[in-house]
Amino acid sequence: MTMLGLSDLQFALAVIGLLILISVAIVNIRYARARGKAKAASEYPAEERFPREPSLGQGFADIEERAEPTFGDVNFSVPLISDSFSIDPRIDCVITLRFDEAISGAEILEEINAWNDFPATSGARWMCEGLNADIDAAEDWEALRPEASYSELQLAIQLANRRGPIGVLELSDFCSRAQALAETLGCQIDMPSVNTMLESAQELDAMAAESDIQLSINVLFDEANPGANFDALMRKRGFRLSRNGRAYEFFSNGALIFTSAEIDPNAPVKQVTLLLEVPLVSDTERAFERMLGEGMEIAQAAHGRLVDDNGINLTEAAVISIRQHLDVLYANLEKGGVPAGSSTASRLFS
Repeated sequence: MTMLGLSDLQFALAVIGLLILISVAIVNIRYARARGKAKAASEYPAEERFPREPSLGQGFADIEERAEPTFGDVNFSVPLISDSFSIDPRIDCVITLRFDEAISGAEILEEINAWNDFPATSGARWMCEGLNADIDAAEDWEALRPEASYSELQLAIQLANRRGPIGVLELSDFCSRAQALAETLGCQIDMPSVNTMLESAQELDAMAAESDIQLSINVLFDEANPGANFDALMRKRGFRLSRNGRAYEFFSNGALIFTSAEIDPNAPVKQVTLLLEVPLVSDTERAFERMLGEGMEIAQAAHGRLVDDNGINLTEAAVISIRQHLDVLYANLEKGGVPAGSSTASRLFS
């Protein structure tokens, strides 16, 4: 370092930059090799490449996993996009491909579907949208359709969620694949630098960590309530039994507002805890006030009292303090571009 005239910091930055370049180069080599194998395999009928196996119909678990993909194993076979979610530059790394002439959705999907033949090293959620170029179509971004034509394409990968920020290998892998797709389709590409997106991911994760708050209200009963009596009380208050039969859910305008902690359905209920995931519910729902009101009603009906996590009676001062903290939290989420209860918040806090 002395001979080169570099300080310790400069040398460290140079090493980090070199490691990133090596990672991108390795991903590109793997991409090129896998693409060659995919093309070779496509010359044979699907029946000869894959043995026929019995399959099961799609269950509820599969449906929920598609609707809410998280940083688990990625499957690049189809663009992951649903009706309720769309690309959002506030939480996504967005790469734009611009075509000199409109290109069919079928051609784009053929290339993207080939991504399924690469080893799944990434765990990040990604999405794809196209700008419809058809004259009679509304000029808007949409999920790719084989029969439509597109003048632009957006590829995006989510930068963070509750498991943390995206890693350098995942992001480099995605950017390399987008670059290769642009070369294959012969189009222009607008892509942010990996370092810039990694910094954005860290900032997004830090903001989310400060805002990821779960509020709880405990109702402690003087005497344990038989399961059947407690179930009747909760249903009378408008709660619904969860799918696993161990918790109760409270809905408003078709959306989940708060839930109870899981209880043993076969045992008397000594205490019930109501839970509110603050970032997932809009402040317009006044979710805390409603949860507090339900807790008071349940306590009055079943001879109980509201207590904190230490079993101490909940005071008016504590309630006022919670309200004040909530006002600050909602304001910070709004300032960060991720309003509580929005689809963006649902993705970030998944």
